Amino acid sequence: MGTLYIVATPIGNLEDITLRAIETLKQVDLIAAEDTRHTKILTDHYGIKIPLTSYFEHNRVAKGDYLIGLLKEGKDVALVSDAGTPGISDPGSHIIRLAIAEGINVVGIPGPSAAILGLVLSGMPTDRFIFEGFLPNKSGARRNKLSEFKDEKRTVIFYESPHRILKTLCDILEVFGDTRICVMRELTKKFEEILRGKASEMIAHFKQSKPRGEFLVILNPKRGGEDG
Repeated sequence: MGTLYIVATPIGNLEDITLRAIETLKQVDLIAAEDTRHTKILTDHYGIKIPLTSYFEHNRVAKGDYLIGLLKEGKDVALVSDAGTPGISDPGSHIIRLAIAEGINVVGIPGPSAAILGLVLSGMPTDRFIFEGFLPNKSGARRNKLSEFKDEKRTVIFYESPHRILKTLCDILEVFGDTRICVMRELTKKFEEILRGKASEMIAHFKQSKPRGEFLVILNPKRGGEDG
């Protein structure tokens, strides 16, 4: 059988890819990408000529079976996401489970992860933390999910979109009061922004400055962002 390589790619700055990731992408038979147009920017930058195929949420079942078939034929496949490590808040976890169930060798090529980078930069306690991916779209469900963290002593990390970030910050203020949080956007990119302060301050900022890019929100409900 072939090998399924789980290859972490940059979350913004193309130079953040590892040498091992580049060599792996040059040697496989096929690269399965969440968005082939996005990944082509990376492969063109590094002169990688391997064919690309799409693998995303809405085709993961049919395309997953196709990729498993190739792996059984002895082909090597690299799985990449739009940014960071595949399988984290993306459909990559589906094919990883399929490959393991079929006895196919799965090899990880480690690299960038926005959640871990954000945690380190936040200044919040890093000894214990939980990652929630994306919170629910609807405000009521989002507040209910946030309420589950009221007594949480671990640092909480989640992603948010630009069109929901302001509503989410208002929900945080309602659920936790004016707690200290860290909001980050466009990590490693040209317009990277890292804001640390109270929830009310974050709300005021994004009411004046239109939210753009992908967001990461980090808070520590019980410890208020302080060690101890």
